[in-house]
Amino acid sequence: MDREEEEKSKGFKVEDRRRFSAEGELKPEFRGAEAAPAAAAAPQPASAAAAAQPASAVPQGPAAEPDEITFATFMVGLSTQALVHLGEIRDPHEEQAGVDLAAAQQLIDIVGMLKEKTRGNLDRNEEALIDAILFELRMKYVERSRHT
Repeated sequence: MDREEEEKSKGFKVEDRRRFSAEGELKPEFRGAEAAPAAAAAPQPASAAAAAQPASAVPQGPAAEPDEITFATFMVGLSTQALVHLGEIRDPHEEQAGVDLAAAQQLIDIVGMLKEKTRGNLDRNEEALIDAILFELRMKYVERSRHT
């Protein structure tokens, strides 16, 4: 009974296990050799895992984990698709670059919608990225639509 009362009086303990700070930097307790077991247990993108572990420890073939999808990689992917439709990048499945302004406009509208729906929930880097993507895509769209 005495031990139970002691545990109740302690309350609960909150432990922050995140490896990165709010600024995206690796926390000091995860740097160095003593962090190796914690780093190995946490999921990492394949490129980061390959850099952090010896070649013999990195899984090869279909068992290897794919790169992590982040908001930035998702936005860059949408941007790349729009650039393909604008004819700025050649579609790897086609012989030559083609222009599909309707598809490009739809992707630009999707990026704009995501900007509106995520307002107030993005960090400064994500906001700057989405603003830069929208500016670039809109300028290229206007330029392309004038030439057709």
